Amino acid sequence: MTTAPQTNLEKVLARLINRKPMRSEATLQADVRQLLLDGGLNLEENHLSVDLETQVGDGRRIDIEIGFTAIETKKDLRSAAVLKEAVKQLGGYVRTRTEQVGQRYVGILTDGADWRAYSLSGNDLVQVSRFEAKQKTPPADLLRWLEGVLATAEGIRPTPDAIESRLGAESVSHKLDRATLTALYEEHKDLPTVKLKRELWARLLKSALGTQFEDSDELFIEHTLLVNSAGIIAHLVLGIDVQDMQPSTLVLGQRFEQAHIFGVVESDFFGWIIEVPDGDAFVRTAARRLARFDWAKVEHDVLKVLYESVISPETRKKQGEYYTPDWLAEKVVEDTVTDPLNQRVLDPSCGSGTFLFHAVRRYLQAAEAEGRPLRDTLIAITDHVAGIDLHPVAVALARVTYLLAIGRERLVSEERREIRVPVYLGDSIQWQQRADLLDHGHLVIRTEEGGQLFENELRFSEHLLADAGRFDTIVNELADRATKRPPGSKPSLTSLFNKLAISSKEDQQELTENFRLLCQLVDDGRNHIWSYYVRNLARPMWLSREENRVDVMVGNPPWLSYRHMSEEMQELFKDMSQARKLWRGDEVATHQDLSGLFIARTVQQYLAVDGTFAFVVPNSVLDRPYWAGFRSGHYPDANETVKIAFSGSWDLRRLRPHFFPRGSAVIFGRRMQALIGEAAKGNTPVPLPKETDRWTGKIPGRNTDWAHVQKWIKREQNVLKYVGEDLIVSPYRTRFWQGATIVPRVLFFVEQQDAGPLGLGGGRVSVRSERSTLEKGIWKSLPDQEGVVEKEFIRPVLLGESVLPFRLLAPRKAVLPIEKGKLLHGEHPNLDRYPDLANWWRQAEQLWMENRSSNRLTLIERLEFHRGMSAQLPGTPLRVVYGKSGMHVSAALVDDPNAIIDHVLYWGTVASREEGMYLCTILNAPALTEVVRPLMSYGKDERHIDKAVWQLPIPEFDPLNAAHVRLAELGAAQEAEIAELVLDESKGFVKLRQVVRAVLADSPHAEEIDELVRLLLE
Repeated sequence: MTTAPQTNLEKVLARLINRKPMRSEATLQADVRQLLLDGGLNLEENHLSVDLETQVGDGRRIDIEIGFTAIETKKDLRSAAVLKEAVKQLGGYVRTRTEQVGQRYVGILTDGADWRAYSLSGNDLVQVSRFEAKQKTPPADLLRWLEGVLATAEGIRPTPDAIESRLGAESVSHKLDRATLTALYEEHKDLPTVKLKRELWARLLKSALGTQFEDSDELFIEHTLLVNSAGIIAHLVLGIDVQDMQPSTLVLGQRFEQAHIFGVVESDFFGWIIEVPDGDAFVRTAARRLARFDWAKVEHDVLKVLYESVISPETRKKQGEYYTPDWLAEKVVEDTVTDPLNQRVLDPSCGSGTFLFHAVRRYLQAAEAEGRPLRDTLIAITDHVAGIDLHPVAVALARVTYLLAIGRERLVSEERREIRVPVYLGDSIQWQQRADLLDHGHLVIRTEEGGQLFENELRFSEHLLADAGRFDTIVNELADRATKRPPGSKPSLTSLFNKLAISSKEDQQELTENFRLLCQLVDDGRNHIWSYYVRNLARPMWLSREENRVDVMVGNPPWLSYRHMSEEMQELFKDMSQARKLWRGDEVATHQDLSGLFIARTVQQYLAVDGTFAFVVPNSVLDRPYWAGFRSGHYPDANETVKIAFSGSWDLRRLRPHFFPRGSAVIFGRRMQALIGEAAKGNTPVPLPKETDRWTGKIPGRNTDWAHVQKWIKREQNVLKYVGEDLIVSPYRTRFWQGATIVPRVLFFVEQQDAGPLGLGGGRVSVRSERSTLEKGIWKSLPDQEGVVEKEFIRPVLLGESVLPFRLLAPRKAVLPIEKGKLLHGEHPNLDRYPDLANWWRQAEQLWMENRSSNRLTLIERLEFHRGMSAQLPGTPLRVVYGKSGMHVSAALVDDPNAIIDHVLYWGTVASREEGMYLCTILNAPALTEVVRPLMSYGKDERHIDKAVWQLPIPEFDPLNAAHVRLAELGAAQEAEIAELVLDESKGFVKLRQVVRAVLADSPHAEEIDELVRLLLE
């Protein structure tokens, strides 16, 4: 339908938002109807009418009904009483219509300006979205919101922007789906089949993500919505009319089995939706909404966009989930897969399938260019491009992405034969060679533990895995027969043995025992998942067989930090890293992550000798000292030593905007033959070269292709400087310490309160917690601590925000148990000498123990982490402090020995004010920041200063050196100038630093300081 002229729609909207007292509801209804009819909402194409005063039964009438939506109009909803009554009235309509139509039915309440969308949650009507139209609101904005509720558009091109705006977390469509699904889960979450699927889902994600995985119902619901959406999209890719299908057929992927396309849509962790009452109605509604898009027109990994627009950035950051931009994956594949028709490619951490998408497209293009028949191409492609991931949602999305890459036209061709999409749920790294899965030549899957999960075992002889397709068939047949048999019966498997030519008595006995256990699981209501689970966990073992290893590996391995691994995973990670010479010591453990070990291990497991690889990695791989073992290319192991010939890298840290939370790089290499003895001579690993291809430029959008992006990128050769190597470090390196870890702030930082008319007596103050917007998690929600504390235990604390170049802002105050230069813990005999402090501290310790999550330290151990507190005690008269992070180094002199330095600062004692000014002048100089920046570790920018400044040859202050003395004099002059500067301290510290740096840059001393610092650093 053609949209009415904009001026007409503007007039209608102007009338709608004008809540004139004399306006009748009939007039309002007519204007709403006109907006719907003239708004280009595809009503005629969907055979939808906009009906007024529709009978709903019992004499009730819906003001406006359109499809599966009731619109109730009121003259003015600003009255709470009117709103409450209107919601009650609308709820009756929605409940009745839901029962009548067997699908989700939505309600809209409006007075023309205020638009509210409602969905049923159980028997309650819940508001899920709201749109407020104002004087300057474009009609298109309101119509877009209405279309999200009505789902009437057709043929929408599934661009990244369309996916995000129409299906993302902020869309009305998503909010409605999520509200419905949440209500279904809450009602049925205690069913055995639902509990089992959720338990297995949580176990796998904990294995994949460590302590970063937050086991919550909300995340399970989001994942259920994503995976079922992906399954529906898979059907739509093939042009299947999902709106007329039975929900169970849709969710279980039975049409794919009929079409001999296997491994796309299966009964997995998220198929519980069709096993609960009213789940069918949800699936039908989701199918109708997704059918609005033209999924045949896909040029990107759009499911990555769907995932990132549904799962919050905070959740993805905690889980280390950052998917590679399409343009980068495309370029990596192009440069690495040089002979696509003859190279077998694996992405061992495939995520949503971005690299797979481009590897499949590259294979298809090469096959078509060579004139290969489509039938042969589609048979061969699944043996040439495969993926593995341990995240069940990623696997579900990647399987559909694989189909999207092949494309509808090829999939529906009569030339096509059977296809098995080779994307598997599995543990690529195979921790400890997956001792939990292998037992004396058998694949072992535990189904119970402690009477609940993983105690009984499914066991399959390893030789059955040799033929992947046959193994899949065996497992599927066992699961299907167990499900379809009469309850309590145990039918014979003779026909299965004959069908699959299983003649070995041992194999028959083993499969019979597995069948018995599957039947028991079915009778307990806990099947529907084991076929999926077994087949997927087995596939990494199959790929690791020497005859099945691949020629190319590409991808973006997990960047899971050591500090975010579970305790068990940390132990395994450390053991495996030490064995391969990748471990750099406990002191840098928090900087290490899984990506290096993952690459070493997957190359060992899956890459053939002379096979090549390309991986996206943290940029620190290129030049940080704790990556030196990885850069060596030599990874010894008791079972099989791996040798790498690295061939180069791309340094991507200077591209903007950042597409990961840390700077990134791409590394390239080849697996060498690991010879021993005399044969090993001349077969030494080739370390990662210092020469790198440095990329700079501004990327025009995240989800675009390489042809467009390359025009905006400059590439040039650069030589890396290894931090800690080839440098003359400063003697100050050992004299500077990181401050104390005074967190969580609610337990320490305070502000003084009025003691009241009677006062508190000498030496005591009334305090309560000083709160901060930077508080995280549970600490943000805790109430303030309040109490009285002896004044001597209220100490000034310098935070990062306290330090400007050459100037300190007012310190914060904190309750710290420090007596005569020593810390008092909860059991210290001296603590009870100070009853007020004792009460405060023990309450703080109790709150810490109750809310500390996975941190096993006591509160005093947390405060004393890495001797951050005791190293400062007793205080010294003069210290230099600088911020541990920032785009520029900021330093100042501290002359209060009572001040405590927080962990976001580094500090060092100086012997004299002159030495302090000498160091402050050097640290605050723009030249210093410029020189140290390449040595800094990378987040979004070069902002992690830490002790990188002492990698530079800053000499110790010498009062007999004229240049040193001159720097101290210039620093004193600049300190005096900044002390006189009038600052608006209501501004943030970042702004204040900018003001101070601008003043320093205009100083008559600026040029001389810069020159002296450069000469010093040479």
